[in-house]
Amino acid sequence: MTTLNTTKTSTEDKPFKHLLTPLDLGFTQLANRTLMGSMHTGLEEEKGGFAKLAAFYEERAKGGVGLIVTGGVSPNKRGRIAPFGSELSHFWHVNKHKEVTAAVHKYPTKICLQLLHTGRYAFHPFSVAPSKIKSPITPFTPKAMSERQILGTIKDYAHASSLAAKAGYDGVEIMGSEGYLINQFACLRTNQRTDNWGGSIENRMRIAIETIKAVRAKVGENFIIIFRLSMLDLVEGGNTWDEVVTMAKAVEKAGATLINTGIGGTKHAYLPL
Repeated sequence: MTTLNTTKTSTEDKPFKHLLTPLDLGFTQLANRTLMGSMHTGLEEEKGGFAKLAAFYEERAKGGVGLIVTGGVSPNKRGRIAPFGSELSHFWHVNKHKEVTAAVHKYPTKICLQLLHTGRYAFHPFSVAPSKIKSPITPFTPKAMSERQILGTIKDYAHASSLAAKAGYDGVEIMGSEGYLINQFACLRTNQRTDNWGGSIENRMRIAIETIKAVRAKVGENFIIIFRLSMLDLVEGGNTWDEVVTMAKAVEKAGATLINTGIGGTKHAYLPL
């Protein structure tokens, strides 16, 4: 015979006891501490896909998740994952995204748009990266970015964030992990620059810090900025733990609201640096 233990446990005995409690971010509050991480469904590029995407995220909001992060959307054309990949850089993109945010906001759920520049991972011949080093997963060799292109890309992140706010998003997630552009700058393996954007960790993380500052200046204080930080690159030439900590502290100081941690670099789990 199986005996059920009906003894009540105290709150202190429960793992994740705060998971379903609200989280105060200062200027806004999350209904709970569950976050639906970014996943690219492919609906962003499909004809009529935004209606399906709105229904997809609405179901998750209905289920009670506190914060949703969308699939990656590029802040400019060169950052697209493919020639017709998703992008948010023009005012006419905004109305499509409003369909998504309106569906989610029927419930007490926040939604953030992930801004992702693929860098050398792009499957098109106009890819750019910190250095002219080909990725093992694409047939195209990227062009090393000029300083003007770097500064322009930072402005594009800020502009895309302002459009995201107009579309009704509660914030953005800046993708700085899993081997994409900002992570490519951060790692010696993919950043062989000798200017102010390469060399020391302070230089290599500069694009991340300047991007966060530019976004914050554009959208104001009452807007969520998540920075996705690679905690472990899992490849030779990736960042050390001390460099990760240095970057995390700088990200917080620059104006990020939340840090969402990821890992990158393995052939089987994530895209390789």
